[in-house]
Amino acid sequence: MVILQLVGGLVLLLVGGEALVRGSVAVATRLGVSKLFIGLTLVGFGTSMPELVASLQGAFAGYPGVAVGNIVGSNITNVLLILGTSALIMPMVVNREAFRRDGAVLAFASLVLLAVVLSGSLSRLAGLVLVGLLLAYTICSFWVERRAKTAASAVHEAEADELSEPQLSVGWGAVLFFAGVGGIVFGADMLVSSSVDVAKRIGVSDAVIGLTLVAIGTSLPELVTSIVAAVRGHGDVAFGNVIGSNIFNIFGIGGVTALVVPIPVPAEIAGLDIWVMVGTVGLMAVACITGWRVSRREGLFFLACYGGYLALQLTPGLRAALGLA
Repeated sequence: MVILQLVGGLVLLLVGGEALVRGSVAVATRLGVSKLFIGLTLVGFGTSMPELVASLQGAFAGYPGVAVGNIVGSNITNVLLILGTSALIMPMVVNREAFRRDGAVLAFASLVLLAVVLSGSLSRLAGLVLVGLLLAYTICSFWVERRAKTAASAVHEAEADELSEPQLSVGWGAVLFFAGVGGIVFGADMLVSSSVDVAKRIGVSDAVIGLTLVAIGTSLPELVTSIVAAVRGHGDVAFGNVIGSNIFNIFGIGGVTALVVPIPVPAEIAGLDIWVMVGTVGLMAVACITGWRVSRREGLFFLACYGGYLALQLTPGLRAALGLA
């Protein structure tokens, strides 16, 4: 029953997330909102709703390890698993200008989260700062891409086109949106409760489950999007998807969660996992600037690193032997 509940929660998250995005994009399109704005906000933020609701559910349920672990673990998963898998399928060329801008923002966001985690808690003040930084980043991105009409802006507009449902009225779009919200809320509740049950049964902490099972589950929309983009030869979309998602995870999910439910940071995350997250950003930067492409060999290395990280997380004896338990 626990496994069925876990799978059911993941399915509801995925279906609910898709419905939320399509419904909101349909309404925005009908109301004449620009495709660039839709791509930057509704599509980008909507695909991260499963992470947001799962973190909020973990915080409300009294499992800070799930809430914080989901943020940190999702960012690790996005780089090592999603970027690694995408590069293995199709080596990706990195846009220098976009990487220098968005990569710098991701590095800054990671250092901000590092400082917050080392402070010992996600406070409301920290949440306010993170949400403010997200708003500033979104406004700046919209302004820059509207003026310059960069390749990134074309990608965002294409995303809006792909997800728009012009045949839907505003009313039906709203119905789809609220159905998606309901699916995400119930799915997140099922995922968090079943994940904590699994953690107790196998003898690991809720933080480990948040860093692995919940993080992977809530990152499935990004994984699917990036793999499809890689198969179609759009490596820039897959790469941009990872960077954008990681920035939103820190500023948006971390910020909103802290504003709603201030939570303490588990010592194990502050002692190891936040450093792994910062390290993955550095690893990605090195892979990008050496030739401005992520090769299959580098993608395979990312996947190997993720396999080692999962082994470390899910083997309490190994963590204890290394003094990380």
